Amino acid sequence: MHRNKKIIYTAHCVLNQNSVIRDWERAAGAFNDIVRVLLDNNIAIIQLPCPEFTFLGEDRPPKTKEEYDIPEFRNVCKELAEKVVVQMKEYKNNGYQIIGIVGIHGSPSCDILGDRGVFKEELLALMEKENIILNCFDILDSYIEGETNNLVDSFRTYINTSLLENI
Repeated sequence: MHRNKKIIYTAHCVLNQNSVIRDWERAAGAFNDIVRVLLDNNIAIIQLPCPEFTFLGEDRPPKTKEEYDIPEFRNVCKELAEKVVVQMKEYKNNGYQIIGIVGIHGSPSCDILGDRGVFKEELLALMEKENIILNCFDILDSYIEGETNNLVDSFRTYINTSLLENI
């Protein structure tokens, strides 16, 4: 009765900064200002898995995209992406509106709009095969939770535009 059937997929660390490389976190827990925009619009949040955490654990060293772009890591990303796309199809087949997907600019795994990360390459390729095309947004690597920043305004505009396109 209360479902509005609007959801968004976010990079894992948008909701859990504890999963990023040590000393690279930019918030105490989540990107609360970003999450608040979603909550204010009654958009359900689906947290994507963190392939780097899955592959190397919590105490991992920083790596570049080139260092992650190895068959073992790509296979982990593909397996995780396959599960996500099955879930997306289920939501779409049941009348849900997937508002978009949020990535992390500069991430070797989760960058969408820049030098696309390994996980997002696998995920977007599988989505394309299933004709799932979503609006994308990257949280800039300069974003720090709580600092005055126009990124939250840009994110709010992205959400409002995506909601209008999905009417």
